[in-house]
Amino acid sequence: MLASTPFINADDVYNWLSTFINLEKGQQQWNFNLDVMSRLAKIAGHPEKCAPAFHVAGSKGKGSVTGMIAAILDTAGIKTARYASPHVSDFRERITAGGNFFDEDIYANAGQELLELAGQVKLKDGEQMSYFELFTMWFFLCARISNCDAMAVETGMGGRLDATNILDPLVSVITIIELEHTEYLGNTIAAIAAEKAGIIKQGRPLVLAEQSAQALEVFREHAERRASPLLYFPDCVEVKNIRVEKSGTTFDLVLRNGYRNETIPGLFIPIPGEVQAKNAGLAALAVKTAFPDLQNHYIYKGLNAFSLPARFEKISSTPLFIVDGAHTKTSVKFCLDTFTSLYGDGGILLFGCAEGKDVLSMAELCAPRFSRIIITRPGTFKRSNVEEIYAAFVHAAEEQKAHPEIIFLPDTEKAVELAIQLAIKHGLPILGTGSFYLAGEIRSKVNLKNH
Repeated sequence: MLASTPFINADDVYNWLSTFINLEKGQQQWNFNLDVMSRLAKIAGHPEKCAPAFHVAGSKGKGSVTGMIAAILDTAGIKTARYASPHVSDFRERITAGGNFFDEDIYANAGQELLELAGQVKLKDGEQMSYFELFTMWFFLCARISNCDAMAVETGMGGRLDATNILDPLVSVITIIELEHTEYLGNTIAAIAAEKAGIIKQGRPLVLAEQSAQALEVFREHAERRASPLLYFPDCVEVKNIRVEKSGTTFDLVLRNGYRNETIPGLFIPIPGEVQAKNAGLAALAVKTAFPDLQNHYIYKGLNAFSLPARFEKISSTPLFIVDGAHTKTSVKFCLDTFTSLYGDGGILLFGCAEGKDVLSMAELCAPRFSRIIITRPGTFKRSNVEEIYAAFVHAAEEQKAHPEIIFLPDTEKAVELAIQLAIKHGLPILGTGSFYLAGEIRSKVNLKNH
């Protein structure tokens, strides 16, 4: 489907892209391949090669790591285009110049070029261009038009067959692996790791977060097969003296990356959470692997200025309201640990997640730590079985002899309103988590306040 008039701004391009089948709304596994994306890139003159790239995959933390890489590079004067997904409140969050939106004419001109290119791709029987493929190419065209110096690119899902995997990056980065998207990626850690390992390229360094034994074996094998130097986080990075406060996280970093050993003390990132210190260590290792002579004060400045929506984000002070996009067992645990260490147990939880998540495991973590739990729908963008989520929380509470008040309220707007009313009445903090889509819905319904 082609637009009939030239694009004026990013909204015009997005409205056109939204007419295509959206992979994020469900796609059969056998429809994933790189054939169409590769042909589109060839016709476009390979904009994915316009600048050296960092390619980031993983189950959790990949958005933070991608953003931190871009922030550090931008601070060092290396103009970096960043690609991320999903967005939380504004689709332009996916395609940015570092952490800032591009000028509207860049979005529009890249979109117009994409429109013309899409009309030139010859599709085979049964083939169609997907929303995510076109969105990804829109990013590469924006990056090329902007004359960026580098790209920080986050995969959408998996790695091997992800639309971003036409890259030949300067450095590949893989964050922690968990069971996720099992209907597409496989139902074992080893199978999912194999999909993520698809971003490892011949001779290009791999910066790898700490992994389970099963995942690590897969990554070592793939790295060896592709002669990819492996920089494994536990061997190359030490994060020390972590101090988590309401304003953010302070820590010291020791890097042993094969070039030199160096200590970078007193780093600060304005997001609370021990996991964010580890994400920062992964980002710093990736940047120093690519640019070993980059001065450490750019790491200080980049991390200090870094922000990302829905990463333990305080969106209101009265009542205290935190939103986080955690949607796996491990990420929810990290989020809960940070929340309760700062604000105590017994607060209010507003929870919603997409279909196919490990709801029971997340419910078991949450049930004992809140006095009131409101189960809702994480917006309408992704399918969600709200009844199943509610049942899982009731079961988890019974099993653990916990006694939170569990409220079933599928209407997201009403759920947000109720959470705020209860928080004000009882003087309690609120945590909204389980989905980036829920975080986006909450942010759109709560006025951002100074904090």
